[in-house]
Amino acid sequence: MAKNLMIQGTMSGVGKSILTAGILRVLKQDGYKVAPFKSQNMALNSYVTKEGREIGRAQALQAQACGLDPSSDMNPILIKPMGDTTSQIIVNGLPLGNMKARDYFKNKKSLIPDIQAAYDRLSRDADIIVIEGAGSPVEINLRDNDIVNMGLAQILDAPVLLAGDIDPGGVFAQLLGTVSLMSPEERNRVKGLIINKFRGDVTLLEPGLSMFKKYCDIPFAGVVPYTKLSLDEEDSVSQRLTVNNKFKNKNLVINTYSRVINKCITDRDDNTRNLIIAVIRLPYISNYTDFTIFENIDGVDLYYIDDQDSLDKADLVIIPGTKNTIEDLKWLRKKGLSDKIQELSCKEVPIIGICGGFQMLGKSIADTSGVEGGGVVKGLGLLPIETEFTSYKNLRQVSAITPKLSGFYEPVSDTPISGYEIHMGSSILDDSTDHEDCVITRKNVLGTYIHGIFDTPSFTQKLIKLLYEKNGIDRDIPVVEELSVTQDRELDRLADVLRQSLDLELVYRVIGL
Repeated sequence: MAKNLMIQGTMSGVGKSILTAGILRVLKQDGYKVAPFKSQNMALNSYVTKEGREIGRAQALQAQACGLDPSSDMNPILIKPMGDTTSQIIVNGLPLGNMKARDYFKNKKSLIPDIQAAYDRLSRDADIIVIEGAGSPVEINLRDNDIVNMGLAQILDAPVLLAGDIDPGGVFAQLLGTVSLMSPEERNRVKGLIINKFRGDVTLLEPGLSMFKKYCDIPFAGVVPYTKLSLDEEDSVSQRLTVNNKFKNKNLVINTYSRVINKCITDRDDNTRNLIIAVIRLPYISNYTDFTIFENIDGVDLYYIDDQDSLDKADLVIIPGTKNTIEDLKWLRKKGLSDKIQELSCKEVPIIGICGGFQMLGKSIADTSGVEGGGVVKGLGLLPIETEFTSYKNLRQVSAITPKLSGFYEPVSDTPISGYEIHMGSSILDDSTDHEDCVITRKNVLGTYIHGIFDTPSFTQKLIKLLYEKNGIDRDIPVVEELSVTQDRELDRLADVLRQSLDLELVYRVIGL
């Protein structure tokens, strides 16, 4: 049986996922066979495995840190919110159904056998499993049915490192308050404390570390510096994208507490300016990791927006994936964004729809099976497709070559692409369209079900070249690096940071090495 270690946090957003990935990378570098595990994840950013199973994006990144292919055993329960009280429940990578929060919390202990079985399968081939908790371990109203924090630590007999986030302030209160609300048995499982995202001179913090011993006898396992990393992040439904409404505010804030992008929009008449890509910030946006690649490309500014005026400044408008296509389409109409997108299409501004955004670009969406509550809604009418939802969920990885495309996108025809599909139902093309469904184009509008399409360097470089030419931007075409290469480099950098900031002797002792 594999040894284990659990990383818990004082709250959501303290950096549990990244700390887990980094510790896994350190252990792998030191010659151990390691695997990640998170019993239950709540996220709208997900990943499809080679077997066509759906897991949290964080566990896919953690698998990469281990040098493993992602597996549904690494995240046996995935909760995908569809509204304020309803979520789709994914068990062992496949949809179990939609549930109200109250019903799920009442019955979730019935999933313990699935959790235990997944963990046992992982442990057969691993020396060490690093387990990630969720949110806070001391939500006292949820303690009795806990299957992801201390409840799981007890089931798996796992020692715990507790992480707090110093960036917003109050880290000592976070740590002490969390430990104080634990039962004696739970407290005994906590073998070390981590302060994450520290900025500045760590010697200024040392008096506080010493003073803290008066209140708590759990040792500190390290103070990890704030480090900007180009790594996928996702956690709970509360961690949505937020953005100032006007481009002139120059800010994009991704509300994961650890990523703030501040980019300037230059004069549009400057032929050396950056390209402006605007992603519609849908209320139920999902898989916004589709656009992480643009954050790492020189000469490209990425913005998430939710107002009409900002769209006028965009060189490319993207409607992203969504967990509730019909509700987000209604929201587009309510905000006047549907009319604005149609207006921009008439002005030949390039528009791309991914998955749910692709469905919105069509003529209609029929939900006769009640997947999203039922009904038929009219689409934006920019692509000649009609979509019908069914209870069957399409989950698969995709490797394809773009068909012969028309209009603005013709130069990206016959280009290799790869990614994955996650969607309910299918879209039917008019007789007048090409019967190639990996990518559909009409004039300046492109639609696809393929998440991760921009992670294909050749496709994205051709797209940027087209956008530069269309907008008279005289810049060298940026080199687009394979996302996996970028992430491997960043994982190694993260491991270096943890080697310098964590007491690895303590960590290894806690694991039992």
